[in-house]
Amino acid sequence: MQKEAIDVTLPGKESYLGSHHLINIVRQDIEEFCVSLGYQVITGPEVESDHYNFEMMNIPKNHPARDMQDTFYVDATHEHLMRSQTSPVQARTLEKHDFSKSPLKMISPGKVYRRDDDDATHSHQFNQLEGLVIDENITMAHLKGTLQAIAQHVFGEDREIRLRPSYFPFTEPSVEVDVTCFACGGKGCSTCKSTGWIEVLGAGMVHPNVLENAGVDSQKYGGFAFGLGLDRFAILKYGVSDIRDFYLNDVRFLEQFRQEAK
Repeated sequence: MQKEAIDVTLPGKESYLGSHHLINIVRQDIEEFCVSLGYQVITGPEVESDHYNFEMMNIPKNHPARDMQDTFYVDATHEHLMRSQTSPVQARTLEKHDFSKSPLKMISPGKVYRRDDDDATHSHQFNQLEGLVIDENITMAHLKGTLQAIAQHVFGEDREIRLRPSYFPFTEPSVEVDVTCFACGGKGCSTCKSTGWIEVLGAGMVHPNVLENAGVDSQKYGGFAFGLGLDRFAILKYGVSDIRDFYLNDVRFLEQFRQEAK
């Protein structure tokens, strides 16, 4: 009995508990903020049809905008592919939404896939979050106010944004959105290449063709859309130097952000 005795006062073995991944921490934070603004979170399939991934978004076959995204097809007919953006979720929702009952305010987060050479700042897969607002009398001012609110929520109340003209086939006019540099506060440094600004996302007013493709009257309704890379937001907010760290499952890297998980 003495040999088999157990000292019940000895401390037990502590179980190791993991935490949310940094990408999910950033995603949940932005989701919760957008929900507080009245958005609904809608997700969709990662294997998508060419029709919804491209054609519904005003990118017809042989359009040059497909060059960097027309990849990762899963069938010989090139009718289905790993989605290159979460925009198909918006197209599917636009088709079903009853605008006689309410406007549409949605975000669509998820993983997307594009041909790219993997290095410290690029990956063939990454996480995206797109937003869409469709209603009557929506203007560029609504878009700028929304983006300013998101930037200040994620990066701090002292951040400012600027809009630069750009091109996206599914928005017109289109803009690139910059935020004042976190390192120098806009004065100019090596982080922002002496410009005082860091590019964070793309946005614009929804192209009428996108609305008409979904059966929505573009003469009556309009809106704005924006798309941001969750990986990029995480890199900028937490100072991550290599995007590959998100996917290598190195516990030493991941446990650094345990305190950020809610």
